[in-house]
Amino acid sequence: MAKFPIDWSKARILVSNDDGIYAPGLKVLERIARSLTKDVWTVAPEQEQSGAGHSLTLRQPLRMRRVSARRFAVDGTPTDCVLLAINHLLKDHRPTLVLSGVNRGANMGEDVTYSGTIAAAMEATLLGVPAVALSLGVAWNKHPHWATAEHFAPKLIRKLAKAGWPDGVLININFPNLPVAEVRGVTLARQGRRKLGDSLVQSTDPRGRLYWWIGDARTEDEALRGTDLWVLRQGRIAMTPIDLNLTDEPTLKRLQPLFK
Repeated sequence: MAKFPIDWSKARILVSNDDGIYAPGLKVLERIARSLTKDVWTVAPEQEQSGAGHSLTLRQPLRMRRVSARRFAVDGTPTDCVLLAINHLLKDHRPTLVLSGVNRGANMGEDVTYSGTIAAAMEATLLGVPAVALSLGVAWNKHPHWATAEHFAPKLIRKLAKAGWPDGVLININFPNLPVAEVRGVTLARQGRRKLGDSLVQSTDPRGRLYWWIGDARTEDEALRGTDLWVLRQGRIAMTPIDLNLTDEPTLKRLQPLFK
């Protein structure tokens, strides 16, 4: 299970993502990891897997391709990548830490249930390896400030690894898409609420068949102080611990007398 504080002289980091093996954010995260330790391994999807959630490939075989030294691509989901890496590729020397990202786009609110970036960190957590998910809050039509994540992430990860966090919990970090000098600090935040896919675009293909495209529109509540959504809007880095135990304890206690 997780051992803190991390001894960086002996640390092994596994890097993954959901944007694919050739994503710019993955290269950024590899540089971040190498600033912490020399022992860095990358196992990422062959193709983009955004929105894959915590899904496993169960009805077809998986293939893993060596891209270069300590870099591998898997024809599956982010969850598949982490599972193969920890239980097969690195089984004789498991990673000390898993880093997932840097995602092109924020993962906040209900995004965390859809996100392949978060899913990779979830899988590592379930396998007993501490994990951090990192995302850059950039809109699809805007220029990404990758340097911001690269500048702040190493120090944040070092601080987290010194303090530690419980088994069954992952750390979710979202960076504002701003130049380094304009970032206003770091805030621990609770998960906010917003819904991806509130709009559906309906049209017809060349053969006259209907199709639907899930739109980018979201219903967001950025006004609730203290949420990850609000923090990012303030130009600050939002950091949220996510517990994989989804049990709602108050409801559990309230309903227990009804089913004795």
